[in-house]
Amino acid sequence: MADILAARQAGILLPISSLPSRHGIGDMGPGAHSLLPHLAKAGVRVWQILPLNPLGFGNSPYQPYSSFAGDPIYLNLDALGVSAPDYKKTATRVDYEAVRAFKEPYLKKAFEKFVPDEGYETFIQQKWVKDYAVFITFKKHNDMRCWIEWPAAMKNWAYEHAVDLSEYDEDIRYEMFLQYEFYRQWMALKNAANELGISVMGDIPFYVGIDSLDVWSGKENFLLETDGRPTFIAGVPPDYFSATGQRWGNPIYDWEHMQKTNFAFWLERLRANSQLFDIIRIDHFRAFDTYWSIPGENPTAEFGEWLEAPGYEFFDTVREVLPSLNIVAEDLGDLRDEVHELRDHYDLMGMKIVQFFLSPGDSMKHDDEDEKESAIIYTGTHDNQTILGFYKSRTADERRAYRKAFMQAGYKKGSLSEKFARFALDDAARLAIIPAQDIIGLDDRARLNTPGTVGSPNWEWRMDSHYPLLKGLKAFKRAIKLSGRTKE
Repeated sequence: MADILAARQAGILLPISSLPSRHGIGDMGPGAHSLLPHLAKAGVRVWQILPLNPLGFGNSPYQPYSSFAGDPIYLNLDALGVSAPDYKKTATRVDYEAVRAFKEPYLKKAFEKFVPDEGYETFIQQKWVKDYAVFITFKKHNDMRCWIEWPAAMKNWAYEHAVDLSEYDEDIRYEMFLQYEFYRQWMALKNAANELGISVMGDIPFYVGIDSLDVWSGKENFLLETDGRPTFIAGVPPDYFSATGQRWGNPIYDWEHMQKTNFAFWLERLRANSQLFDIIRIDHFRAFDTYWSIPGENPTAEFGEWLEAPGYEFFDTVREVLPSLNIVAEDLGDLRDEVHELRDHYDLMGMKIVQFFLSPGDSMKHDDEDEKESAIIYTGTHDNQTILGFYKSRTADERRAYRKAFMQAGYKKGSLSEKFARFALDDAARLAIIPAQDIIGLDDRARLNTPGTVGSPNWEWRMDSHYPLLKGLKAFKRAIKLSGRTKE
């Protein structure tokens, strides 16, 4: 385990999109930079964000168009040297379509003024940069339809190069410019955080979307039909919450091919993300042990099967090639013992959620792995209710029991959100991460995502100013200090 995750510390979960800004969505400009000193002063040592890749279906950061590219929607316009008016000042939710339409002419204006420099010429030598620029250009010229529906020459360009790109030259250069500026702005923000002693945790979805550069330019890594459609689909089987399970739509990996190529596809993803983030959380970690495979023609997830993945071979390779990688395993849910054994074999940090294990009893009991330090404890993640929303949704008797238990545990002052946060911070887990909504004390109107649903209001919550968070950080700072999570 790398030293970066060895100390007892506290963090915040706050997506870039949720930051305040002048232009309708959080970005990598002053709204982010000005917050960093306040986080550091409060004792926050880890800032967890969500994936920054180009948002795909439903504006979900977990269905991106590429594992490598960044979404230009997060670009700060002022840093590009263009003057843009304020977006709607009262916008407290992100209207993705409207914000893209608002920003596009200013991004174009910045491109028109741009003079390629040495840094740009070096940046575009990375193979993925031009590949993504071609992919997204083709996609825009096909009304954003999935690549499976494109003309054959475009559909197979990554292998046959049968399209004359001169017709699309300016569009391709524009897309490469956006990626260059995205990486410049992101690295400036990450470096600023690091200089203040804050590590940045990024997030990698286990699967990639079918409508992505990853599949379009790497079909051999997936189980696909000759027309490009998935032979098998990822998801999870039926359970208490869903009678038909969840059919996610992502293609299943061809693990046999990946073994033959020494997991080159995954290593490239991890290597690229290790340059962007100090810590990498891998979503749906359990699929490195076993994954649910659904025949592509099945409309639901009921008739799939569990298949084993080469998890040990994979992580042996990762440790050999990328030994300094800081990986966190998203290991939530009802998992078989082998998943935990795989996690522990490589000394990976797992996760635990207060909402999942804290019962409203007479004492504040932690989960079954009470003394397990190699974990991250959260009041909730982006997929959960806010902790205040969770509390409000309990019965009157349960709420009364929680209040009584908090009093008996010595948590007598502060709001309910603060008391739940203190409980998490006092846990044995080395890292405690609290979502910004819980530091502020917001209810479910600030919930970021509800699994199993698509579209508004998912992914739309944002702060209209820093003030509520700065106010909440004062109590958070005291709680961090009391929990022994400050640097001496």
